[in-house]
Amino acid sequence: MGAQPAPVPPLLIACALGIEHLALRTGDRDGAGGPVTVLRTGMGPKAAERSVTRVLADPALRGAAVLATGFCAGLAPGMHPGDLVVAEETRDPRGTVPCVGTELLVKELGRTLPGRTVHTGPLTGSDHVVRGPERSALRATGAIAVDMESAATLLTAARTGGRPVAAVRVVVDAPEHELVRIGTVRGGISAFRVLRSALPTFFEWHRNVLLPRR
Repeated sequence: MGAQPAPVPPLLIACALGIEHLALRTGDRDGAGGPVTVLRTGMGPKAAERSVTRVLADPALRGAAVLATGFCAGLAPGMHPGDLVVAEETRDPRGTVPCVGTELLVKELGRTLPGRTVHTGPLTGSDHVVRGPERSALRATGAIAVDMESAATLLTAARTGGRPVAAVRVVVDAPEHELVRIGTVRGGISAFRVLRSALPTFFEWHRNVLLPRR
């Protein structure tokens, strides 16, 4: 008898908000290369750390690739709601985590979402919604965008074992388009559609960075 094929490693996609979770659950699941878990962590770095730690303790997710996604605030002038951010690394006060497969994600997003602007660079973490002068201060560090969960998600994932990690975010808040309140995100129909349409790109990233090459 021939050798049994190796089990397909899983993919964990983590987001914070209910509307992000809805976009990912209703996106096109065709093309998934293996088991996919979509996790709603709740808002903030502490919630993300708790949720990701708990889920990755499940033996079924041993060796899972982890991709953090959802909405973010852009820091660079000229960014617009609906733009995409592919992190080269995530940062927070506890450390920096390099991302894997950034070039592949940029290429695939260009194919699946033609016409959408894709930005690459450091994605920084915060424990609150960033506004005004604080946005400029974070930009001065070299970061191109900020959110509250990606850095905590990837740092937690990296600490629980060697695995590919990445972060892809959709801009809903930018220097010239600042949100009045976080609840405004619920009306972000464009960002919702962009996030939902990005799902096949996440599957392509998973296949290329984690699954055995033939």
